Amino acid sequence: MDVEGEVPAAAAAAIANGLGGGEEASPAPFSAEQLDVEAYAAQYSGRTRLARLIFIADRCGVEAMQLEALRMAYDEIKRGEDVQLHRDVAVKINGRLGPRYGLDQAWVDTVARRAEQRKEKLENELNGYRTNLIKESIRMGYNDIGDFFYAHGQLSDAFKSYIRTRDYCTTSKHIVQMCMNVILVSIELGQFAHVTNYVSKAEQTPDSLDPIIVAKLRAAAGLANLETKKYKFAARKFVETGIELGNNYSEVIAPQDVAVYGALCALASFDRSDLKSKVIDNINFRNFLELVPEVRELVNDFYASRYGSCLGHLEKLKPNLLLDIHLHEHVETLYTDIRHKAIIQYTLPFISVDLNTMATAFKTSVSMLEKELAALITENKIQARIDSHNKILYARHADQRNTTFQRVLQTGNEFERDVKSMLLRANLLKHDYIQRTGPRKM
Repeated sequence: MDVEGEVPAAAAAAIANGLGGGEEASPAPFSAEQLDVEAYAAQYSGRTRLARLIFIADRCGVEAMQLEALRMAYDEIKRGEDVQLHRDVAVKINGRLGPRYGLDQAWVDTVARRAEQRKEKLENELNGYRTNLIKESIRMGYNDIGDFFYAHGQLSDAFKSYIRTRDYCTTSKHIVQMCMNVILVSIELGQFAHVTNYVSKAEQTPDSLDPIIVAKLRAAAGLANLETKKYKFAARKFVETGIELGNNYSEVIAPQDVAVYGALCALASFDRSDLKSKVIDNINFRNFLELVPEVRELVNDFYASRYGSCLGHLEKLKPNLLLDIHLHEHVETLYTDIRHKAIIQYTLPFISVDLNTMATAFKTSVSMLEKELAALITENKIQARIDSHNKILYARHADQRNTTFQRVLQTGNEFERDVKSMLLRANLLKHDYIQRTGPRKM
């Protein structure tokens, strides 16, 4: 039987901080240094690249980074056809990048004129298909109009056009294509209930799905669960995402995002055994973690009880994570949950813990740590009491001796009851005592 006792201060510190540090992480978009906007944007394509660049410009608070993000967004928009987005970015730049990056009215007029002609042509073609009742042509016509609206930033109209293809899908491939289009637009519109529904619809198609499609669906489902704050379900979807995803879904998510989102959600919601089996020992997800070494190290530090190092990595990553378009509003919640889990796991094996040593391990003050512990005790997440005078936490372990006696007494009472019941039944059978119901009265 294990013998529990008070932990010496030096031993507790060694457990908290670890005896060795992880290897240095190589520079990456998500690193301890200031976000490399160009490297970060290079991971994405399409409208999500623009959305992320504009989000960084709005949130970073550093003018040099803001102007770099707006410059890249401006150049990217000029390669597309979204005139409203061009106007918005030109207003945000406000002449700070010189005349070249102002509102290009000639470009706006040319794109708008060409768009009107293209729209009229697509609508005429679709009307012709509908008149001739050519099912496949009607489906393709709605897809083309959906693509047109999507390219011009009219996302609600694109969503409606993609949805209308549902009635003209004749194969599993058509259904999957429709689902993927709806998922893409729904993510940009922030309608994550639609994302969940159409991921499920795509997964239920009778034909087996391509591994890349499966990986995309898992990543999309992970995003939907993250946005709805279902962190455990999000973690499961991200860790199940196949490495086939690669850069094939750059219009929505990068493989580095799968690593970051999945790791943080797992640390906040998985228990120790799940963290080991589904994250650390998961060869597939490990490939994603290798893309973001610092995240890999913080996961390993957390599991190895090197909480000081783990929390240090988290703090270094925080400024960049707050600039992530999907993760920013969840950072504080996830960080709090991870920290609380670390505190709980730190205290779990011990009868008593020196709060001074623990505060050093968690890089905080004793008074702040005491408040955190008091809150966790109040929420019944830690079974302990605090000696505020001596700054010691004493665990309240269950009285095993009393619990065993109570269990034995309960078992004895149940046995006595069962024996009496059997004896009664035996006597009734022996004396042929059978109670029969009388005839029914009409």
